This record gives sequence, structure tokens and C-alpha cells, in this order.
Amino acid sequence: MLAAENLGGALLCAQHNFSWLTAGGASGVDTSREQGAGALLVRNDGQRFVLASRIEMERLLAEELSAEEFEPIEFAWEEEKASPTFLVERARALLKDGAALGSDLPTSANARTIEGAVARCRHQLTSSEIERFRRLGSDAGQALGELVKTLAPGESEREIARRVIDALAAGGMKAVVCLVAADERVQRFRHPIPTERRWEKVLMVVVCARRHGLIASLTRIVCAGVAPDELRRRTLATAQVNSRLLAATRAGASGADLYKVAARAYGEVGFEGEQQLHHQGGACGYRTRDWTAHPSSSESVFVNQAFAWNPSITGTKVEETCINFADGVEIITATPGWPQIITQAGGREYTSPDVLAL
Repeated sequence: MLAAENLGGALLCAQHNFSWLTAGGASGVDTSREQGAGALLVRNDGQRFVLASRIEMERLLAEELSAEEFEPIEFAWEEEKASPTFLVERARALLKDGAALGSDLPTSANARTIEGAVARCRHQLTSSEIERFRRLGSDAGQALGELVKTLAPGESEREIARRVIDALAAGGMKAVVCLVAADERVQRFRHPIPTERRWEKVLMVVVCARRHGLIASLTRIVCAGVAPDELRRRTLATAQVNSRLLAATRAGASGADLYKVAARAYGEVGFEGEQQLHHQGGACGYRTRDWTAHPSSSESVFVNQAFAWNPSITGTKVEETCINFADGVEIITATPGWPQIITQAGGREYTSPDVLAL
């Protein structure tokens, strides 16, 4: 990538890229910021550095990476605070012959922003990343499924969210997104931030669970008693859209191609235009979505790339995380014992989570 971009080095400041390049390390202290408490520099001769203030360096070397893999460049925190471009200038000084510097964040006019190019380096998962992702998906699917089965009508959305977050935390996962909708809020809002609304009949829980940098996304819907016929009809239709997307997730397909697949599928199942009410998901990994499918998307699908599709029809939704292999996709977030909807697309069967009756 550095050669293609004619760069002498890449400065990675964002927390998700730190996790990627360190195979699951963390640079986050203040997680309200995209920039972490340490940065990584990859030079075009292969040399790698970690740049951090003396506040952070000792912990980073002890717990997140090693000096054998990244040469430490430590500096006084006062220097960093004195200049907003200090980190870029320190990185530039480590390059050879005044070569150009790229950065994943728009940190300075003296570094070209290259997050798109860095993201494409992350798209194809390594074998160890695939195994880490599978374990994360399995644990997230099981933790959310077991917790949701214990819920009872009368609990507030906020209390349910707290219990979900705690259940994930017990497995070493952090809920970077946790949405909860009760009853009419499932109908009204695609991104339902938890409120004091108490659950009566239908409940939707959405999580994006992160562990060692990777993020798995999934949605589960439960109903107190038998699910209404209309909810089941809409969920079946949504599952049919999901199967079309899963079947179309093949190497070389573009985000625009996949958007067209979803739009066409909504019309075929009797809900034309629903794709305009919410995005359909897309590629994922170290971010909840690296890119989403939309009419002008030129991003392409790779083998060994992760995806989280989340088709929705007003009042319901299905969402799982999968990995695209040469012979098709593998769902990694399925919940053991959860009811499944089996649909067909492209000559294969696909499963989507159904509504669970409690």
C-alpha cells in the first residue's frame, strides 16, 4: 500500500487501526476520541515504531505490544500538548529522505489522510483473525441469547440494556452499540436508544460487541407469548431479503451491486422501498462497518472478509455477522437453540434469527 501510494510511511493514530496492527491490542483511554493514547508508524522499509508519551509508553509495552515488534519512541506529554501537529512532525522525522507521510486521521496538512487505503489492508482477515472472530461471534451470540431468554415484560429498556452490557462484559466483550426497543418503538425507530419505556409485548435488542479490536453485530427479537401474525410475516420477508444479500456476498461484487440486490428483494417480498428507510449493513471487522452498501458504493467484496447485513422491514429486523469464504458465507453469531428461519437463494439454504416467543 505504501508503495502504491508513494509514501515513506503510514502513521496509525485511530484506536481501531492500533488494534488491527497489534492483533488485538488497545490504545484507548478516552474512548470518546477516535485517536488513541499511542500511535503506530510503519515505514516503507518495514520498520515499525510505537509513539507515545511517558504517561502511556510503559503500559503499552507491558500489556498491548512488545518492543521487539515496535521500536518505542517516547516523548514528554508537555511536548505533545504544546503543538497539535507534534505527533505528525515526530513521525516525519523518522522517515527517510524527506519522504511523504500518510495518516489514518486528518491530523495535519503535513500528512496525507489515507484511512481508505488502510481500511483496504484490513479487509482480508488472516487465519488468526478468523479464529478470533469466530470465538467472538460465538460468545456474543450465546451471551445475548441466554440473557434475552431471562427477560420479562415490565423491565425498562435501560435496565435491559444494562443487563445486556453486563452479560457481554462477563465474556470480555464491550458493547460499542446497544439498542433496545419495546413495542411501538420497534415500529418507529431504526436506531432505538434505550429509554425508560417498559416492555409489554415485543422487544428488540441490537448489539455490536467488541473484543480484541474485532466487532460482531447481531439483533434478536422476542415476544411475550405468541408473536403476532403480521410480525412473523414481516420477519419472514426480512429473512428472505437477508438470504439474497448473503448469496450475493461474493468476491468482486460491489457495494452498489449489493444495494441493488437488497432493493430488488424488498420488492419481490412485497415491501418495495424499505431499503430507503435504513442502510442494509456491509463490511465489518475492526469497525462496526468499514463500508455500507449504497447506490454509488465502489467498494468490492473480498474473500476472507467479514460482513454484517441488517435488512429491516418496519417493525422487524434480522442481523448476523458472517465471514465470506471462497465457497460461501459462514454465520458466526448464531445463538444456540434460537428459532431460525430457513430460506433459499442462489440454490443454497440460509438461516436468519426468527422471533423468539417467551
